[in-house]
Amino acid sequence: MAACDLCGKDTQLFSAIVEGSRLNVCSTCGKFGKVLRKQVVFKKKPVEKPEEPVEVVVSDYAKLIKDAREKKNLTQKDFARFLNEKESVVQKLENGVLVPPLSMARKLEKLLRVKLVEVEEESAVAPGKSSGPLTIGDILNIKK
Repeated sequence: MAACDLCGKDTQLFSAIVEGSRLNVCSTCGKFGKVLRKQVVFKKKPVEKPEEPVEVVVSDYAKLIKDAREKKNLTQKDFARFLNEKESVVQKLENGVLVPPLSMARKLEKLLRVKLVEVEEESAVAPGKSSGPLTIGDILNIKK
């Protein structure tokens, strides 16, 4: 911030012609002459944050869990105790009725040594864009 050439106020200044002289004046003193250039306000564009990868449970989790449990020669009851879950939860997981939350899926991954969580792939076209014809800009974005 600098001081106004007319009143000395420490504020934002504008370039203006006051009685034939070009001066840097504040907004109130700018009324006494012709403002040459108003202050240009630059708006910052919001920064696009990269999307965090979305983790999902694989679609064939029920078969993977059941096969891994059977390889370890565990009954559903023993496996439920091992997980600190109810036996009915293990039954629902193996039947595909209950999709495990990510925390439980990671727990199952460690105990059974199977891959249950995967990163969902992002689509090449950004959401909100029209499905019209491809432009050169779209192709450049796809190649990145």
